[in-house]
Amino acid sequence: MLSFIARGDYRLMHRANNWLAPRWIQFWALGATRAGDGWLWGLMGLGVLFLGDQNRFATIGAGGLAAVSSVLAFMWLKRLTGRRRPCYIEHHCWATLLPPDQFSFPSGHTMTAFAMSVPVCMFYPLSAPAVIFFAISIAASRILLGMHFLSDVLVGVLIGSVLGFLSYLAFV
Repeated sequence: MLSFIARGDYRLMHRANNWLAPRWIQFWALGATRAGDGWLWGLMGLGVLFLGDQNRFATIGAGGLAAVSSVLAFMWLKRLTGRRRPCYIEHHCWATLLPPDQFSFPSGHTMTAFAMSVPVCMFYPLSAPAVIFFAISIAASRILLGMHFLSDVLVGVLIGSVLGFLSYLAFV
């Protein structure tokens, strides 16, 4: 099973790293990844703080707990697994972004994006389309930029969503 996943990961990596994407996709992928560096979630927190209803403090608390637990989890998992990043295995044809660390599994950007998104969507369901769009954009950008394999991102979505939901439950 793991060799099947690895073969698919390497096939997609090869395609992504050698695809000369249109300029708008390059711009979108770089923008989404930069948004996933943390400032987007800070702006969202400020928006919730100033524009939110009675759930604003619970949302910020759950989001903070989700973010901290996500960062701790992905740092531990990356060191535990030690999987090399696609950009270290095969040169990317247009992305020159430097990775934040040397390990690929799981995607920390994706984990944090989904960990933060779940409590926000649970407390403010009307925000879900925009918040989920940003989280998916961040996840997809990590593959397109050669930073992660598909399996890194999918596991990041799963773990981040679980951490986000548990953080939401802690503040309900």
